[in-house]
Amino acid sequence: MKKHNQKWNCINYCGSCCKLAPEERIEAIAALTEEDRQEYFNLVASDGWCKNYDKHLRKCKIYDRRPNFCKVDNLTEIFGYKKKDKDNIAINFCRQNIRSVHGGRSKVLKRFNRSLGI
Repeated sequence: MKKHNQKWNCINYCGSCCKLAPEERIEAIAALTEEDRQEYFNLVASDGWCKNYDKHLRKCKIYDRRPNFCKVDNLTEIFGYKKKDKDNIAINFCRQNIRSVHGGRSKVLKRFNRSLGI
């Protein structure tokens, strides 16, 4: 699988990153500031999904106003990676989330891989 020079691309109707389930996101939560952690926990619904995720339409209801930790461009800063590695980091995070939410053989993962030219 080609890893370098791939450009991350969010795919429609995925929502994997909106499954906030704190018990499954321990490392991600630990990397947040205390203020962001509070906001994160306030967004978690009883089923572990973000309160702002429309499960029927499979999209974020507040996309234009979403928190900074929901923006892929901020992953490098949050996790202390180099800016130049943003695409590879985002691709890896997305794959992990998609596998966790939809499964390793899911149509969503296949669509994500196709968006990368794989």
